[in-house]
Amino acid sequence: MKRKLEDIFKRLYSVFGAQHWWPADSAFEVMVGAILTQNTNWSNVKKAILALKEKKLLTALKLYQLPRRRLASLIKSSGYYNVKAARLKSFLKFFFERYAAKIKLMGEQELGALRRQLLAVKGIGPETADSILLYALHKPVFVVDTYTKRILSRHGLIKAAANYSQCQDVFMRNLKNDAQLFNEYHALLVKLGKDYCRKQNPKCEICPLWSIKNA
Repeated sequence: MKRKLEDIFKRLYSVFGAQHWWPADSAFEVMVGAILTQNTNWSNVKKAILALKEKKLLTALKLYQLPRRRLASLIKSSGYYNVKAARLKSFLKFFFERYAAKIKLMGEQELGALRRQLLAVKGIGPETADSILLYALHKPVFVVDTYTKRILSRHGLIKAAANYSQCQDVFMRNLKNDAQLFNEYHALLVKLGKDYCRKQNPKCEICPLWSIKNA
């Protein structure tokens, strides 16, 4: 398993190169984006982020003070905007009350404890929590999404019915516990999932991992 995972990473990196993910100007922007990207594609999130930036509202304090309806109208492009506005407000309440809206203070918290705190915030599930931990706070935790599950399942590394934790454990148990590695690996899997390992009409014959699957 360890060797196969390392081989997959090397092949993807040699084909796609560094992905420079998460694209954001600040750790706080990553946190906002992690919530907005739920159930939508990144292009829609970019529009919502840009709308907040154009209004000079992309700070913790300004979003915290912004009425929820106004916030919802600004993030409309991200879809489910009323739900996401409520989730952002819940996160901001946690961010201010627990960490005084200080990224550094939040980052000093132990990974396991911080993950449990994030998961207790209404509207934040494992993928969102881990995205915040890895991409905003550089904590060594592997993010699992639909692309990850699909690729691992098609290569026989997990069962199709595997849950989030089971899929995550494949990486956490077999790779070096390194945030930079987890960051790049997950981003490469997303790239592969979007361009080749699609849900419908996958491009298996020209996939960079085709020879691994058929070895």
